[in-house]
Amino acid sequence: MTNSLEIVGREFEVTDHLRDYITKKVAKLDRHLDSIDEIRVDLAYVKAARSAADRYVAQMTVRGKGFIMRSEERADDIRSAMDAALDKLSRQIVHFKGKHSHGRGDGKSAAEVTPDLDLPTDEADELPVIARRKKLNVVSIDEMEAIEQMKLLGHDNFFIFNNGKTGLVNVLYRRRDGTYGLIELNQR
Repeated sequence: MTNSLEIVGREFEVTDHLRDYITKKVAKLDRHLDSIDEIRVDLAYVKAARSAADRYVAQMTVRGKGFIMRSEERADDIRSAMDAALDKLSRQIVHFKGKHSHGRGDGKSAAEVTPDLDLPTDEADELPVIARRKKLNVVSIDEMEAIEQMKLLGHDNFFIFNNGKTGLVNVLYRRRDGTYGLIELNQR
């Protein structure tokens, strides 16, 4: 089993029965990838979801030496959301193992993210607030590794990393035509 499993409920009570179910399911991830250090499972009930089929949210983040993977799924019950998120994460692990079976890279992840679920609010008159914060530990990687990390994390729009070739902070983003763009930030 992994060194650390954290299960967090937001607007949702995690019962002992559900905690046991998740622990049993998550233990199977070690069969696919034995270098997992930490798994965080965020469960939420979203009252203001547009569809009743999207009310329960399961988000999983897996960290290990040289990687971080994330999946999020929504369903009409928490077990279905959890199973779907776990299936998505299992596919990511198989894909990751296929690409890294020959020991590529320096074993460092591009960014460590502290996940929080974005939960919509009903009050539209409130002033804008920062609803989500992420803490990043940036390490030097190349552009191709940044694209791979962006895909593994499920970030569809952008990814921030330190370019090992230039030493500059870069923002990798997906363009509307499916190609990628790169913004190099000059630090003064």
